[in-house]
Amino acid sequence: MTPAARLSAAIEILDRVLAGAPAEQVLTNWARASRFAGSGDRHAVRDLVYDALRCRRSFAALGGAETGRGLILGGLRSAGVEPETLFTGEGHAPAPLSSADIGQAPTGFAALDIPDWLASQMQQDMGDAFEAVAEALRHRAPVFLRANLARGSRDSAREALAEAGIEAEPHPLSPTALLVTAGARRVSASEPYTGGLVELQDAASQAVVDALPLADGMRVLDYCAGGGGKSLAMAARARVKLFAHDSDPRRMRDLPARAKRAGVKVEVLPGAPSGLFDLVLADAPCSGSGSWRRAPEGKWALTPERLQDLRNIQSEILDKASALVQPRGWFAYATCSLLNAENRDQIDAFLARTDKWSLQRELRLTPIDGADGFYLALLQRIT
Repeated sequence: MTPAARLSAAIEILDRVLAGAPAEQVLTNWARASRFAGSGDRHAVRDLVYDALRCRRSFAALGGAETGRGLILGGLRSAGVEPETLFTGEGHAPAPLSSADIGQAPTGFAALDIPDWLASQMQQDMGDAFEAVAEALRHRAPVFLRANLARGSRDSAREALAEAGIEAEPHPLSPTALLVTAGARRVSASEPYTGGLVELQDAASQAVVDALPLADGMRVLDYCAGGGGKSLAMAARARVKLFAHDSDPRRMRDLPARAKRAGVKVEVLPGAPSGLFDLVLADAPCSGSGSWRRAPEGKWALTPERLQDLRNIQSEILDKASALVQPRGWFAYATCSLLNAENRDQIDAFLARTDKWSLQRELRLTPIDGADGFYLALLQRIT
């Protein structure tokens, strides 16, 4: 595909996404229907689409319209590329520019690509860091790997990656974190990955697991396990009896195979957990605002009503999951959110309705720390 043809494909995909279709689904369908597109083409089109979604407001302003065409035009102008050289209408190129394609520089919160209703709340929550965080969310997220301590050290994992043509550097957020600096698209097919030496996991998620008071012999529950990334990280850190639960067990369908590959044991619970645990981790459903670089659709889909629904779910999880902790045990509440409404406000409300808990530690990370945004509250049961 020519560069101009890639732009046309991205415009078509973005129009479908803007109409309500999930980006991943549209990209997958396009790739299956476009046998002429090689792997380089597919990666390039994907990058165009996700760059446009991260910068939807500012690109729409620069491109003159919140359409696929407008977003791609805005992206070119933002990058200092003259659209006229690609929008020629020749072959598979987009149609030539017209008077309808005139844009203007974005101002205010549009320039930061944050919805107006949410920007003031984020500004209040993050203070002087707000603009830097918003700017970070406009760009692609780094690729991180977790060195699996059950299989070897971070240094040995790094050496194995280098032999597979993948360059990675230690990252300060976690002693297991590796930042991939070259060869990221080789990771999933590489021997270090298929052999369980490394797992794809953001450094902030790794830092959350590092902060947990894990010790050999503990009975541990990952209450909102999802795909099980934190379950595997916990199992690699200590010899614990680890259980994984999720409200939708289908999310955990790959966890047994992943645990076997990693050389750790995780018991996947098909139903509700029973008994008491020394440590319960609840990585609760949230706005995902800390990971909008990876899932930018969420930035535009979030509404005040949806945020309130999420807060209600979080409150319910706080009450249910904490009830599974034995006296003097630990409860860890986590979100990949930047919003106080989902983080400290939830913990304050929880502590106000119970006298059984003491807040021992908080961890707050934002994208300007180098990885995703994450929040952790570590509480100990005192009665």
